[in-house]
Amino acid sequence: MSMTDGIAVVTGAGGGLGRALALELAARGCCVAALGRGEAGVEETAAMAASGGIMPVVADVADAGAVRAAFARIAQEGELRLLINNAAVYPRRDFLDEAGESFAETVAINLGGVVACTRAALDTMTQTGRGRILNVSTFADMAPLPASSAYSVSKGAGRILTHALVADLGDRFPGITIIDWMPGMLATRMGIKDGLPPEVSARWGAALALWDAPMLGGAVFEMDREVLPPRGLKARLRDALLLRRRHARVIPGA
Repeated sequence: MSMTDGIAVVTGAGGGLGRALALELAARGCCVAALGRGEAGVEETAAMAASGGIMPVVADVADAGAVRAAFARIAQEGELRLLINNAAVYPRRDFLDEAGESFAETVAINLGGVVACTRAALDTMTQTGRGRILNVSTFADMAPLPASSAYSVSKGAGRILTHALVADLGDRFPGITIIDWMPGMLATRMGIKDGLPPEVSARWGAALALWDAPMLGGAVFEMDREVLPPRGLKARLRDALLLRRRHARVIPGA
């Protein structure tokens, strides 16, 4: 199946990595729905596409009703083929400065937004039996930085959600592929000053999203290559005895 003959939805597309992903996908021939909560941002993203292949869609991913309405409008334009869950916030608050409400607001966007958008996308994908969901992820839950409790918890739960979705859907819908991708440290508002330009990382993300390869479901990629799961001692000994070597895949066409 070709990923470019349907609609690609990118959340958080009003700026930063989301904007770069939307522009890169459009340049690769996709019809892109750039979804964001700020009208000015997604309109600007659409205006930047030389191909004119970007449709701005205004919705707050933390509002499940608004997400359902947005995806219903998108479905009128064509078959939803690809969803990139990119929208997130990074408040940088010490836990002693958090309230239950502020913590929950971060979780509602970073985790709830992924749940709402994925659920809405699957309404179409499970009917057609095909599609791809790329969750923009991080290792923040494994080594949290100071003042990142809400961000680390919500993004870590997002990685768990990817595995849970594969467990629920993998056997029944083998044509729906769900992947985690970590774009690296970026020079964006949420990133670091000396990070990668988002346009560089977006080339990897777009190429991964469009990569027609078997057995990608549940895989984890960091920047341009696969992160292999850890292997126990018995598994490593068995691989050695059978002369098997596992190689991390590198994203082609990036």
